[in-house]
Order: sequence, then structure tokens, then C-alpha cells
Amino acid sequence: MSLLRINDEAPNFTADTTQGTIDFHEWVGDGWAVLFSHPKDFTPVCTTELGTMAGLESEFARRGAKVIGLSVDPVSSHGKWALDIEETQGHKVNYPMIGDPELKIAKLYNMLPADAGTTSDGRTAAANATVRTVFVIGPDKKIKLQLSYPMTTGRNFDEILRVLDSMQLTAKHKVATPANWKNGDDVIIAGSVSDEEAKLKYPHGFRTVKPYLRIVAQPE
Repeated sequence: MSLLRINDEAPNFTADTTQGTIDFHEWVGDGWAVLFSHPKDFTPVCTTELGTMAGLESEFARRGAKVIGLSVDPVSSHGKWALDIEETQGHKVNYPMIGDPELKIAKLYNMLPADAGTTSDGRTAAANATVRTVFVIGPDKKIKLQLSYPMTTGRNFDEILRVLDSMQLTAKHKVATPANWKNGDDVIIAGSVSDEEAKLKYPHGFRTVKPYLRIVAQPE
């Protein structure tokens, strides 16, 4: 089982979800997608994460990105958990949740080892602790980002939005975003762009800190 890396194709799968059976690549379509995984239903940190993501779903939709969750439990359990999430977090989960009771997708995405078994029955959240990864998948079905978190640290979904803004901007323009960049901040001109091309592209000018570090206002 080879490890997944950025720019690898996101493995396709067919799975049951809280909104019916999906073919993952067909579900992604020609937009972006965020797949985030959980080790078990009815776990405290994950409850807050799913609720937070439910509150932010419209922000992802505004960026042309679909949201889908995965937990190593059956879909029937997800539906009951969703009631707790809405009650405690104040947001209804409207995005699909994938059931992975046979651990197939967790293994496919290298979140569990091949010898982890074939059932979620009897497995604890601790046994599934590595099933806590966020994958951002592009319109080309390739993995653009993957972030793995420990069980005790809730994920920062504002950061996922920030990275999505950066990736969509840099896919459209020959720029990169510096450390701690936020939408609207200055950006870095890509190294593939010559000074002559940059002068034509940015007639209002840019700032050369070093020959390899040229700063310009974010393109519209």
C-alpha cells in the first residue's frame, strides 16, 4: 500500500452515506471537495468539528467546494450522532457522512494499516486514532492538501478555508502566497515569471525584496 502524496489522484470509491450511495469522483464533479475523517461516532472533539463544519458549509459552497465527512462506523450510527451534533453545536449537518464499517476507505486513504481488520465492531476511537485527516481535492481529482490531527486537538476549519482561497488564487494566477497570508494580502510573484513578464502583467509595479522574492498586490 503506497502512501498518498500531494498531487496524487484521490482514490475513487463507492460508499454508503447519510444521503445515499455515491461514487466519490462523480460526487466531486468538476469542483473542489473537502473530505475530513473521524475515528468513531459520538466522540467529543469530532462532535465539535462536525458542528463547526456545518456552520461553515456555506463558506465552502461559495468557493465551489463540497464538504463530506467520514467516520469509521455505519451510516445508521451517523444519523443518530447528527442529532447530538445539532443539539450541542447549534448547526444541522446537511453535508453527507460516509459510513466505513469495513474500514475500506480508511485503508484506501492510508489512514489505517492494511492489517487493521475488516470491521469497525469492537474497535475503539483510540484504535482508529489515525483516521483524522483533512483532504482537499481539486477539480482534477488530485489531492491538493492533506492535514492529519491528533485526537485531542480540534481542527481549525478557518485554516482550511484560507488554504482553499490560496490554492484557488494560485491555480488562476502565477503567484504564491506567503506565510500567514489571508485573502486580500500581498502575494509573491512565481519564480517562473520573468521580470519583463511581471512588468507587463503588473503595470502598477511590484517590490523586489530579493531577485527570487518579488511582492505584488493580490490579483483580482
